[in-house]
Amino acid sequence: MLLEPLQYLFGAFSGSLVGFTLGLFGGGGSILAVPLMVYVVGVPVAHVAIGTSAFAVAANAATNLVTHARKGNVIWRCALMYTVAGIAGAFLGSTLGKAMDGDKLLFLFAILMLVVGVLMFRGRGNPGMPGATCNREKAPKVLGYGGLTGAFSGFFGIGGGFLIVPGLVASTGMPILNAIGSSLVAVTAFGLTTALSYAFSGLVDWPLAAVFIGGGVLGGLVGARVAGLMASKKGLLNIALAGLIVAVAIYMAAQTVTAFI
Repeated sequence: MLLEPLQYLFGAFSGSLVGFTLGLFGGGGSILAVPLMVYVVGVPVAHVAIGTSAFAVAANAATNLVTHARKGNVIWRCALMYTVAGIAGAFLGSTLGKAMDGDKLLFLFAILMLVVGVLMFRGRGNPGMPGATCNREKAPKVLGYGGLTGAFSGFFGIGGGFLIVPGLVASTGMPILNAIGSSLVAVTAFGLTTALSYAFSGLVDWPLAAVFIGGGVLGGLVGARVAGLMASKKGLLNIALAGLIVAVAIYMAAQTVTAFI
């Protein structure tokens, strides 16, 4: 697929926004990536936008993971358990997603975002439990949340961080800053699983992915720094992420509702 030079410039700008959001929230970058690819960059094929954004988000998430790991925000055992359970779900979900009409997929994605945004806002006052771990008692719950999140991630072509963060908090009780750092392990893995599935079908624009990733690296460094500052204020990160999710969801739903009319 051949795009105009200006579209690649928009791709780099969009990547910086996604990287910033990933560094700040752990999730949320992937929910921005797809609409940015479609409505800002102007990728004409929804499935190409989904496949390309999945790869770019995975790469940006890996970069931000390094930053959060250095700050001690990653609980590795929980992150790896969640990730392993989700990889199989992501592969299955991406296979089903490719068989569905692109506009309908984006509309359903918007509805899911609205639900998650409302749930996160309702739980904004929960500070989490410092020192949370993933033991045998918590394992079934962590694995169950991981598998379900992976399936949604693959189906909608997203890294899944905006689902992983509340999933980690719900299944382990960890504070949101730890959930943000830990979620990036799964975001990276889910995104790569989804991207590979789309790539084998020829649905990834590699040059666009490259400029998107370049912008995302710079944005991510800034986002991780801001996250550390916001974490000290109770509920602020939760409210900010919930607001972002709801705003983007409303815009996407308005743009794609005609797919069901």
